[in-house]
Order: sequence, then C-alpha cells, then structure tokens
Amino acid sequence: MKQFAIIGLGNFGYYLAIHLYEKGYEVLAIDKNPKPVQRIKDNVSQAIVADATDRMALESLGLKEIDAAVVCVGSILSNSILITLNLKDIRVNRVLAMAISEAHGRILEKIGASEVFFPEKDMAISLSKRLHNPNMLDYLPFVEGYSIIELAPLKRFIGKSLRELDLINLYGVQVIAIKEFVPDRVHLIPTAQFVIKDSDVLVLLGPNDLLDKLREAES
Repeated sequence: MKQFAIIGLGNFGYYLAIHLYEKGYEVLAIDKNPKPVQRIKDNVSQAIVADATDRMALESLGLKEIDAAVVCVGSILSNSILITLNLKDIRVNRVLAMAISEAHGRILEKIGASEVFFPEKDMAISLSKRLHNPNMLDYLPFVEGYSIIELAPLKRFIGKSLRELDLINLYGVQVIAIKEFVPDRVHLIPTAQFVIKDSDVLVLLGPNDLLDKLREAES
C-alpha cells in the first residue's frame, strides 16, 4: 500500500489528505498547529503535530521510506522552501511542493522538488476553460500546447458514429475514451463504429487551439 505524507493542513492539504485516505492509501498528516491536526485525525492513518521546518523533528518521523511527501505550505515562502529542502536532505525520494508564484516555483525546483504545482493557477485555468466552453466537463493540461478534456456531446455529434464525425481529420482531435452512463461503462480507444448518445462523455486529446476550434464550430 502506498504511503503519503501531507505537510500543511490548510484547506488544500486537508482535502488532499482525506481524499487520499478515502482511496485506501496510508496518509500521515503533519502540521505545526494542533487545531488542524485535531480536526483531521479521524480521517487519516495518523496525524502529528510537528514543525517540518525543523530538520530533526522531520527526520524523527521516519519519512524516508514513504512514496511521496506533499508540501502544502504556500503562504510563508521561506517555510515552504525550508521544508522542501529538509525533505530532500533526509532523502525522501519524491517531494511535491505547492507554489504560489512562478518565482517560488523556480526556487522549489532548484532545491530539488520532484514536482511543483500551482493550485490557484491550475484551478483558474480549469474554470476559465469550462466558462469558455459550456460543454467542457473537465480539463487537464497534457504537454505544452496540448490538453485532455472531458466534453459533453455537441448537438451535431448525437446519433453519429466516430467514423462519421471524423474528428481526427477535421479538427486534429483524438477521442481517447468515451464514458457511457447508460449502461455505466468506459470505452478506451473506442472503435470508429461507436455511435454517440446524448448521455455519453467524450474524453479528447488534442492541441489547445484545435480543441477551441472544435468548440467554436458549434456556435
């Protein structure tokens, strides 16, 4: 079973910890403030009051063998940076760190964070995409210039097969999966004969500009 340490139990760290625990993982929740530790203790494997900026305190928790540590401390940049540095110094293999600015993110990368994430930026981009395209149900950046999106079928899709829609040739967009709700099942790399229903959800991969072009074609 995978083990995760979540350091910093503000809103982001709190929800990350409890959702990982609900998915069946072992989760160690850490914060220097007793109040959030008390709040989360019944929803994770273990909750500990500890100051992660203190290397000795962090080392005493035996984190070296965990699968990943997630630093969810963003409001005080120096604390975030020091915690990330401490985790690398005690040889935690994978450290994910939250950043609140591009400069903050670059520092975290320089000191060895395996991954840097920007919750507010990512949420803002995702929301803007959904506001821009009412049919879009979810959005995930893929590589530079490309995205994976979940899309409710456009009106002109319904009742047509993927072969008839020919999205790959018309828009340069690949249908990589279709989620059916009636019946409840998922088709990975669906065949060209699959006929779209209004209750289906399409999972599409393509360049951002072509995904936008597909959306604009409905208007």
